[in-house]
Amino acid sequence: MSERVIIPYKVLAAAIIPGSGHVLIGQQQRGLIFIVFMMILGWVSYRLTPENWSFFGRHIGGIFIYGISILDVYKTARLRWEIAKQLQNDDPQNKMPPSNDPI
Repeated sequence: MSERVIIPYKVLAAAIIPGSGHVLIGQQQRGLIFIVFMMILGWVSYRLTPENWSFFGRHIGGIFIYGISILDVYKTARLRWEIAKQLQNDDPQNKMPPSNDPI
């Protein structure tokens, strides 16, 4: 597994295209799994809903998995970003003074 550290907001922007956020952070297999389940659940919900429902209503299963994939990729990227920031602050060769944030 690749531990690529990328700014979480860039990953969030890339996640507009399904699976691309996972590819960007080095989790291609996870992105592919999300795409497959989006297609499967989108097809299932399309087949189970009445014909008079809207496009979004008929594909709600795939849209739901797409939303979960965006949350997943952002959470993973944010966690890696925070860990990398913490490791950088703990590095003894890092000459940056600690921040004076009240948090």
